[in-house]
This record gives sequence, structure tokens and C-alpha cells, in this order.
Amino acid sequence: MIILGIDPGLTCTGWGVVAKAGSRLSHVANGQIRTDAKATMAQRLVELDAALTDVILAHRPDEGAVEEVFVNVNPQSTLKLGQARGVAMLSLARSGMHVAEYPTKVIKKALVGTGGAEKQQIQHMLKILLPGVKLAGEDASDALAVAITHANMLGSHR
Repeated sequence: MIILGIDPGLTCTGWGVVAKAGSRLSHVANGQIRTDAKATMAQRLVELDAALTDVILAHRPDEGAVEEVFVNVNPQSTLKLGQARGVAMLSLARSGMHVAEYPTKVIKKALVGTGGAEKQQIQHMLKILLPGVKLAGEDASDALAVAITHANMLGSHR
């Protein structure tokens, strides 16, 4: 089974793909999608959708998972994040796959054992769980963590 995890963001969306065979996980790919900050909101969302569609077509995931939105101090930032997240969910769902959602604390707990884990701890665990992985950046790391969380939760979801 191929799983695509997404850490949504308007400026930078991380994506990570893992393969699950029984209880074994392996890294397939990871990356980041950056939108043009000078473009209109609508153009940026179209750009994000097109790039995610390319990732989906390249890796043909069976399942998708997206990190849930957390509320920022700045409502504008939360709204923009929510719009990017909506595009990510649409891209996954449009391809016909099941889309799961996970809160940040659940993702951190699934990987590190505590919901208050730091980014460095997540990256350290990724290197243990996916030996030899080359991380494309923080957002890609977070997306791989989302994919791994979904892989581990698959049995309990249905």
C-alpha cells in the first residue's frame, strides 16, 4: 500500500510518500511545494492543486492523510492555512482515495511517544523509521510523519 501524507500550507506544502507492506514501512519520496507569494490567492491555490496532482500521478497512492489545521493567533493565517488544506483534501479525494485527518498532537505522539515533541525529535525518528531518508525540509518531514501515522492507524480506522 502506498500512502501520501500532506502537511498543508499556502507558502509551503510538504508531502511525503511511504510504502507499507505488512508492518514494514519504506520511504518512497518526499518534497515541498512552494507557491508564488506575488500571485493572487486563487492562482496560488490552483498552483498548489496542480503540483499535488502531479505528485499523486507520479506515485499513485492508495491512501491519503492530511494534518489538521491548528488555530493561529492571527486569524488571517489560519484562514489561508485552511484554504490550502482544503485544496490538499480536494486533490486527494478527487483522485478517488480515502482521506484521513490527524491532529498535530496525534502525529507527534504516534512518532515520538509524546504530543509535545519538537521538530528535531520528529526528524530523528524519521531517520530511524526510514533508514537513509533524505528529507526535503521541515514541511516534507512533517508530511512523512503524517503518512507514517496513517500507516500505523490503518487497522483502527475502519
